Amino acid sequence: MNIKLSKRLQWIAGWVPEGSRLADIGSDHALLPVYLAKEKRISFAVAGEVNLGPFEAARRQVKGARMEQIVEARHGDGLSVVKEGEVDCVTIAGMGGSLIVNILSADPKKLEGVARLILQPNVGEDIVRRWLREQGWALMQEHILEEDGKIYEVLLAERLTDAQSLKEHNERLYETRQLPCGIALTEDWLLLLGPLLSLNPSSVFVQKWKHELGKWDRVLRTMEQAESEEAKERRTAFAKKQAEMERIVACLQTPKR
Repeated sequence: MNIKLSKRLQWIAGWVPEGSRLADIGSDHALLPVYLAKEKRISFAVAGEVNLGPFEAARRQVKGARMEQIVEARHGDGLSVVKEGEVDCVTIAGMGGSLIVNILSADPKKLEGVARLILQPNVGEDIVRRWLREQGWALMQEHILEEDGKIYEVLLAERLTDAQSLKEHNERLYETRQLPCGIALTEDWLLLLGPLLSLNPSSVFVQKWKHELGKWDRVLRTMEQAESEEAKERRTAFAKKQAEMERIVACLQTPKR
């Protein structure tokens, strides 16, 4: 039984440490944990799924691959499917950033033994980055890729046991950065764009933000219809942010000399 992962899941799989005890939350058909088990990359995995249909599909996948000794499909919401100290790596992919943060925040004790988080939000990546920073996680790597006409960002975060090291890491990561064209990337911009992705912006990165600017333009046109003073102030602030984003994207896509 061969399992072919999407490019997105391949990237996530590559970041799961050898010998991990994995929890894949929102595992759908359990493709990721079963693949890693077959590759002998993990020692144990929980494939957690809240929806009954995908949970049954996950069970069939595990059974069909004869991986029941390593992978357990469990029905439940978020991290409720794992016991405290049972896993050391958590993957959550294909959800909105707010939902990922809600899952991670619901029961902090479930994360006490976890050393690595690999997260792939479909939207709201800045929400995830902000949560990681506030909750004492160190964002170590970021990757952006396009697959089947969609663009995905994958974030890897780790525990740094030394508080001073964590503080210094995050200060360096989100320190205001001057772009060659004179624009300053502040902490808020770095949270939105990705502090690591914006260091070496790829063509996919630029493509994503050009597309986002198109969405912002449509939002701005909708805001033009509002007549209250408060709405006009919001529109002015949004237009200013959009103009700054346009300058940032133009600057980031300029080849470095």
